[in-house]
Amino acid sequence: MKRIVLVIPLFLIAISTLWGQANILNAKVPQEIGRKTPQQIASDNSKPLPYPYVDDKDILWSIEVWERIDLDERFNLPLYYPVDSVSTTADRRALFDVLLSGIKSGQIKEVYADSYFTEKLSPEDLNEVLYYVDTTDVGKEQFNYEGKVDEEYIRKLSITPAEIEAYHIRGVWYFDSKYGELRYRIIGIAPVAYDLAAQANDLDAELVELFWVFFPDARDVLHKYNAYNPRNAARPFNFDHLLNGRFFSAVIYKTSNVYGDRAIKEYIQEDALRQLLESNKIKQLILEMEEDQWNY
Repeated sequence: MKRIVLVIPLFLIAISTLWGQANILNAKVPQEIGRKTPQQIASDNSKPLPYPYVDDKDILWSIEVWERIDLDERFNLPLYYPVDSVSTTADRRALFDVLLSGIKSGQIKEVYADSYFTEKLSPEDLNEVLYYVDTTDVGKEQFNYEGKVDEEYIRKLSITPAEIEAYHIRGVWYFDSKYGELRYRIIGIAPVAYDLAAQANDLDAELVELFWVFFPDARDVLHKYNAYNPRNAARPFNFDHLLNGRFFSAVIYKTSNVYGDRAIKEYIQEDALRQLLESNKIKQLILEMEEDQWNY
């Protein structure tokens, strides 16, 4: 029995290491690393776990929150890296790269300009947000005299995964009486970066939301790509698991309220410490609300 107890953990560890990178131990040439074998493809039936149906009458209490995931925090780095997709495997991408490729391929269709999903964005609208093309002053002078502009006088900027500073997420905390527990569900997600036009004109650039994705529409795409697991490289988790499991550090910057869902910075101005304390106060309110459901 002692031998069996010792062998089982070693067996599990040996198997888990095989899943770190697809086909890495069976590849005959480097090009086969990261490509799943026909046997792996046939046995891979992994799909996003469907959300359970929630009847409105089963919701005893709920609150909408908007949160900021700062990519400067170490705990959130799996959402930021890798910024260079060329030097990584095909199934590892930065979250921004995954969202953008899903939008371009048509797999993600629900893309909007705001968190309330009122203004849908077309591919042309996205290009205006993600790319900036302008002519320098020298190029304008050349055009006035020669009627043309050399390529070196055309300034081109674009948003890449390296430029993403944060993510904004909109979600709902609700107490489900059917299961008797507090639950959370993401509604939308938005990458945040500095405004390209302001950067190009040497102005004080502000952080702006590039676009909002209706999260349920993106789950199939997010499930296909893995984020790095700093605790165990042999067991990566995909972005759908990471976000739904709230494996990130975030700060609440707005909640649903009677004042038109005003943000914290609108009623606590120029005081970062008090804004953070207010955010923590809202988190505490959510936790206490769950406890209050069981007190009579």
